[in-house]
Formats: sequence, C-alpha cells, structure tokens
Amino acid sequence: MLALPLSAAGRSLTGINIVGPSNAEPSPRPSSPAMYQLDIVLKKGNNLAIRDRTGTSDPYVKFKIAGKEVFRSKTIHKNLNPVWDDRVSLLVDTLKDPLYVKVFDYDFGLQDDFMGSAYLHLELLEHQRSLDVTLDLKDPQFPEHNLGSLDLGVTLSPKEGDMKDATMLLRRNWKRSSKYQSMRLSDVHRKSQLWRGIVSISLIEGRSLQPMDTNGLSDPYIKFRMGHQKYKTKTIPKTLNPQWREQFDFHLYEEQGGYVDITVWDKDAGKKDDFMGRCTVDLTHLSKEQTHKLELPLEEGEGVLVLLVTLTASAAVSISDLSVNMLDDPNERHQIMQRYSLWRSFNSLKDVGVVQVKVIRAEGLMAADVTGKSDPFCVVELSNDRLQTHTVYKNLNPEWNKVFTFNVKDIHSVLEVTVYDEDRDRSADFLGKVAIPLLNIQNGERKAYALKSKELTGPTKGVIFLEIDVIFNAVKAGLRTLIPIEQKYIEEEPRVSKQLLLHNFNRVRRCIMFLINTGCFINSCFEWDSPQRSICAFVLFVIVVWNFELYMIPLALLLPLVWNYILIASGKDTRQDMQAVEDLLEDEDEDFDKDDKDPKPGPWEDSSDKNHILEDILASWHFEWIRAMVDSERKGFMNKLYAIQDVCISVQNALDEVASYGERIKNTFNWTVPFLSWLAIVAFGAATILIYYIPLRYIVLAWGVNKFTKKLRDPYTIDNNELLDFLSRVPSDVQVVQYRELKLDPNPSPNKKKKNNPG
Repeated sequence: MLALPLSAAGRSLTGINIVGPSNAEPSPRPSSPAMYQLDIVLKKGNNLAIRDRTGTSDPYVKFKIAGKEVFRSKTIHKNLNPVWDDRVSLLVDTLKDPLYVKVFDYDFGLQDDFMGSAYLHLELLEHQRSLDVTLDLKDPQFPEHNLGSLDLGVTLSPKEGDMKDATMLLRRNWKRSSKYQSMRLSDVHRKSQLWRGIVSISLIEGRSLQPMDTNGLSDPYIKFRMGHQKYKTKTIPKTLNPQWREQFDFHLYEEQGGYVDITVWDKDAGKKDDFMGRCTVDLTHLSKEQTHKLELPLEEGEGVLVLLVTLTASAAVSISDLSVNMLDDPNERHQIMQRYSLWRSFNSLKDVGVVQVKVIRAEGLMAADVTGKSDPFCVVELSNDRLQTHTVYKNLNPEWNKVFTFNVKDIHSVLEVTVYDEDRDRSADFLGKVAIPLLNIQNGERKAYALKSKELTGPTKGVIFLEIDVIFNAVKAGLRTLIPIEQKYIEEEPRVSKQLLLHNFNRVRRCIMFLINTGCFINSCFEWDSPQRSICAFVLFVIVVWNFELYMIPLALLLPLVWNYILIASGKDTRQDMQAVEDLLEDEDEDFDKDDKDPKPGPWEDSSDKNHILEDILASWHFEWIRAMVDSERKGFMNKLYAIQDVCISVQNALDEVASYGERIKNTFNWTVPFLSWLAIVAFGAATILIYYIPLRYIVLAWGVNKFTKKLRDPYTIDNNELLDFLSRVPSDVQVVQYRELKLDPNPSPNKKKKNNPG
C-alpha cells in the first residue's frame, strides 16, 4: 500500500511503501514526455468527519490541479465510510503540480462543509503501474484533528506517439486542415457519445418499507442513477406500500450492459431527507428485447421494490460530416418518407419520426478566454438524447459542418442547441442557446438563429446557422400526445428565486383576473347594464336550455376554436401579446447565472468567513461549552432555513403549475400550436358525434367496464390522464417567450439592456 499522509507529502521517496516484490526494479522513466495520462479510481472513504446534526455526513470529493477543478465525485448521503468507485482519466502536461484532493459535506441550499484535504504528488508515482494509495485527510487550520482517509487506485502513464499526436490535434486543430480534423474527431466523438441501447424502467410499487416518521409511516421517493443519467420519482405521502406507476428511459452506452443504482428516501419538510435503503440492477444479466419483472430487496433498509425493466436496441441516432447525410440522398429520403407515411400509421407506434440537424457554423460568439477568443463546441439535445460537435479552438466564428440524426418519440419535443467554451481543466463556459420546437421547423431551410441566455429569456452575443429537417407521421404523433410526456433527467435541485416567485404569482393573478372578468361580464347580463347584451343573453339562454342535449357540451367547446381560426385566417389575430410576460422575465437572467458556481469552501477553509473567525477564537480559548451552544444555535437556524426553503419551493412550484395550466388552456383555443388545436377540434368533433348517436348509459357503461377490468387485464399498467397529457404538450406563456426567435442584431451584445423584439 502506498501511504501518502499530508504530513509526509514531501518531494522524496522516503516513507512510501509500494505493493509488489521487494526486489522489483523501478521502471525506467521516459525522458520528459509532453503529456501524461493519470487514471484514478476513487474507491472509498474511511471514518470521515461528522458534519451533520444527525451524526453523519453527505461526502463528495473534488480533485484539483494547479488550482483548477478537474473532477467532482457523486455525493454519498448519510455515510462516514462511503464507497464511490468513481473513475476518471486526466491528461496532465506536467508533474510539478500535485493533485489536490478535498472532501466536502453536501448541504442542500447552504454552504457545503469542509471535511479535509490531502495532496498526491505526481512526481512520486511510478510510471505505467497501478498503485493503491491511501490519503490521510487533514485540516490545515487544525492539523491535529483526525478526519479519516481516502482509498484510491492510481496509474500514471506517459503518452507518446499516436496519443500525443491526437492530443496535440485536439489542442491545436485550428492549425490543421478542417477535413483531417473532422475525420479524426468524428471518430472520437462517435465512440464516446452514441448509445447502443435503451433501458426502459417502469417503477411499479414498494412493499413493506421501513417506517421513518413518528406516525409509523414514511413519505418515500426514489432516485435512479445510471452513470451521469439521473431520475427522481414523485413523493408518495404517508405509506409503507407506495404505488408509483412511473416509466422512464436511460441510454445504454456500454455493449456489455451496466448498473442502475437505486436509493430510497423519506421526504422530510424542514430537514434533510432520511435514507431508507438501496439496491442495484445489473443489466449484464438481462436479455434484450424482453421485459423483466424484478423484485429487489433493499439493502441497509427494509422492504422490496417491484420494477419492470426492458432492454431494447438503440434508436437511429448518428453523427456524420456534412458531406454524408441520409436526407440528401434521394433514395434514402424516399425510404424514410415511406416509413412514416399514413399507410404505416399503426406500425411501431413509438417510432413517430426522424429529425436531422445540420450544425453549420456560428458567428460573433462571446470571448470567454483571456486571449479574447473562445474554444467553442456545440451540444444538440432532443429530450434526453444529447450529442455534441468537436471543438474549434481559438475562434469566435467556428465552422462545425456536422449532421446529427435523432429518432422522434414525441413531435412536441423541443430541440435545444447550446454553444459552450471548452476548458480543459474545468467545466465548460456557457456562450449561448436556442430552443426550437419541432413543429416550428421549416424543412430544408438554412437559417441563422440569434443566441439567447441560459434561461432563454434574453439575448446574448452571437448567431448560429442551422438547417433542420423533420419527417413524422401525424397519426402516431397525435396518439403519442395522449400519453405522459417524457421526463428529463435530473440536472439540478430546485432553487428559491424571489424573481421567479413574483413572476409565478403575477401569472396566477392574470388567470384569476380573467375568471373574475368573465364572471363580471356574465353578471352584467343579469344586471341589464347593457339592454342589448341582456336581451341577446336571455334569448340564447332560453333557446339553449329548451333544446339542450349532452352533445352540445363538446360542440360548445368546438365553436370558440373555429371562431378563433376564422379570425386568425382573416388577419385578426386574437392571441394575447407576450410583452407582459417578457417584462416579467427580463430581470431573471442575473438571478439564474449565479447558480453555475461551485459550492464555496467550508467555514474552516476560508479565513475571511465569519464562521471561521468564530471557530478560531473558540479553538484558541478551548471553550468547548460555548462551541456546543453555538453549534446548537446554528443547527436550529439551519432547521429554520430548511423549513423556509421547502415552503418557498412548494409555493413557487404550485403557482407555476396553476398558472401553466390556465395559460395552456388559453393557448389551445388561441391556436398557439396549430397541430394541437386541430387535434382538439378532431377530439371535440368526435365526442359530439359519439354522444349524439350513442346513448349516454352505453358510454358510461363502457367507461366503467374498462376502469374495473384494467387492473385484471394488466396488473402493472401505468395510469394516465389523457386530458392532462394533452395540456402538458401545449406551451405556457413562459415557454412561448422562450421558444420565440429573436430578430437578428447586427451588433449583438450580452450587456445590452435593450430588448430584442421577437420575430
């Protein structure tokens, strides 16, 4: 075992023990290669420091080289002996800078607590040999404290020959020919990005889970993780036998399979959620193209989870150069058109269509580097499908000339194209983004899109040139509209924002004011404020009541759709101006941009922090009883913060949901998305004809028989509400603003306060 405690992390080999034969000769070291590959396995932690009021911690690890963060591990909750088994490969160009390892305790919404650090001096490592390393964690301010240790596996390999050439190509490819660069990089990205299959998971239920609350029950929810892909279920309150009935998909990148990590949590308002157990699904043992029912007992907890897991072949996702794409070939295009023709509307209902995105180039991007340049690359996302281009270095007007092909599972999906600046030693910088609903795309049109801010609420610098083709089957697209929308993987925790809370409140207020104004209008008919209006209302009331039939209800909903269509077709657009929504969203960008920063160092690490000054005073005076009082007050204050935060997030989300449904109903009748409005006309028309010709008792009887026998016909069916699923596809007013194109500005600037008019 190679032991590198902080106290003995010198520049010599003294005190280092290496596992292996005692007579083994050290490998000859190459003469200063230009690049090294450092492979690290973060195995586990041992007896880490307690930082939570529950007597545990939620540790994660950061690796830094030369002051820049190069890796951050996943967070292991409520564990002082965490097992990460995280792997990372780093390219370093010098061994003089040590690897700085820091451990933090994750605190949701608060400052993360420092748990210790250590150095690993790369100059001491033997080349091309796997070594087991134990790092003793220390606090520089309190070196006598024992903060536990980390176990790592480390391999340092000099990079020569082809790898060196490839690395130099990646770093200096602006000096090489674009054709050679495109060939090499497309191969690299094809291997690293394209998935080889889909893992479809249906979470059915939990049985006999562990009670975590004082009432003998729990409020369980589940987190799924497969690599970087994460999914969080809804919370089922007050039960030990929850019924989730949720379905989602993961991408399978490795041919031999992989692992899905599952953790169960109890939701606690005002404090950290309680851990209830974990289990793992080993995909290597599951056959493909077959649904497997799994009953998984929970480790470190009680109870069983019931899942349905299906492995299917990969969808038609590809990356190619501009000179090679399928839709430019007349034969292939004809075959695809036949595949999605109306004659094949009921073959493979999940295969709705195909979209091809040509990412041509960008112009006038923001300079993200100190040199006044950027290293831009482009990420193309459709739902949970995500592909990216190569990086063009030192350029504000990059040309990518890449073609991306995706299968369309939902025609109401939004294509997101984001431009980033690559930083080798840390996370990429955001440069701009556009969001384009698939139904808004004009096939084959090469178009310049003005880049927007991260929240799509305002302009940023630069434009991107895209050419997009969408081919889909309208019948399949309509049927898929009536099933639950695909949820995106979890990327970040919900946050409290004063601007967002005020914005959602104003949206709800507008919906309520519409209802109040409608009620006042109806009431004015009874008050005879306008005799003509009251007479017309009275005559209409008598005629409708005297001749009322049930089929008139869907017919009445059909009439405003037809009326609005006639008005829009005649040039009298009744759709509400989005100016008020844009005004509300104008100041949100600054609020959201603050969320991209890493957690600040813990209170024992930053000497400018007030908590650190207080800790220094208490430590020097050895007033342990005062420290206990301060800790107690701090914990009480933290509990209040958690409670306030949970309430604010709940109110914020509830207001957003109420306002969104009101706006979506309005936007359905306003023809904001013509495809959905036509679908509503078909539904209302069919309902009118059905009710007119079939007695109501037969319709209710058929509905009841289906409802009663559904569980018998398919015990694991996932219930859904077709009306809510339909409305979830209609954009809210906020989404309408986000998806609206900006007019191109010849001199765009991200610092302008001037608002771009939507195009």
